[in-house]
Amino acid sequence: MAQTQAVMKPSQVLQSMLKADSVALQFRQALGQHSQQFTASLIDLFTKDQQLQGCDPKLIIAEALRAAVLNLPVTPGLGYGYIVVFNNKKKVTDPQTGETGWVKVPTPTFVIGYKGLIQLAIRTGQYRTLNSGVVYEGEMSVANKLTGEININPDNRISDQVVGYFAYFEMLNGFSKTLYMSLEEMAKYAKKYAKGIPANVTWQDLFNKGLDGNSETSGLGWMNSFTDMALKTALRRLLSKWGYLSIQMQTAMAAESEEERPSERQTMLDAAKESTETINLTAETYTELPQVDEDVPSDLTQPQF
Repeated sequence: MAQTQAVMKPSQVLQSMLKADSVALQFRQALGQHSQQFTASLIDLFTKDQQLQGCDPKLIIAEALRAAVLNLPVTPGLGYGYIVVFNNKKKVTDPQTGETGWVKVPTPTFVIGYKGLIQLAIRTGQYRTLNSGVVYEGEMSVANKLTGEININPDNRISDQVVGYFAYFEMLNGFSKTLYMSLEEMAKYAKKYAKGIPANVTWQDLFNKGLDGNSETSGLGWMNSFTDMALKTALRRLLSKWGYLSIQMQTAMAAESEEERPSERQTMLDAAKESTETINLTAETYTELPQVDEDVPSDLTQPQF
């Protein structure tokens, strides 16, 4: 009697693929001695995130490699980078009827975090000061439209109401620049470009979430971490326009800029799929693991960067 082949758990499939020589080599080339710690944290993230478990493991590895090349951990609590899931639409054709339609496909995507953006800028060795923050009512007294200089005085604060966000940098050569976006501008920007915001959520809804100080809530994205996303957006837009960008920063900015060019989203996904070809994840490159009842431990060692 033929034996029924055991069905592998999603975490086992990912672990098996990560053990493939071609995959392990790419992580070692990117991270050196920290590669095993990075992949351990990736497995830990995967076992805790049900949305990720519904994605193609090859695409998860491809996105993890993007983070590895930038030498940024993907442990959510660290704030350097995240692998999040977007439900992207894909056009499919019914083989029987020939009719075409759109379906939602869960797609993993590496998103650089606020701390990750700062880390990449620090690595250039060109910046004396980097900062971004919240502006409260009454603090912003002067905005010089000609020079772009902004005067923010905390002593003039009259309430805890958030009115906007700023980003600032000064380079070692003395060049400095500031960007200010009002809360309304930031909310409209998020509503126009950001992924994952439901269609029935207006920019006023996001505006009110910002006023409510929802940055203390958990989760990634404008709906859960408005303040964190706003600080990152202000700094990213400032650096991308006026800052010194290393090759690493240019790579990260190119991926981040898809928020401002929604029509190029599929192009970015196609590029991610093409990158998986170098991984060569065939049936011969990894060994199936036996079925086990225990889950992967959640206290795996986190990467040290």
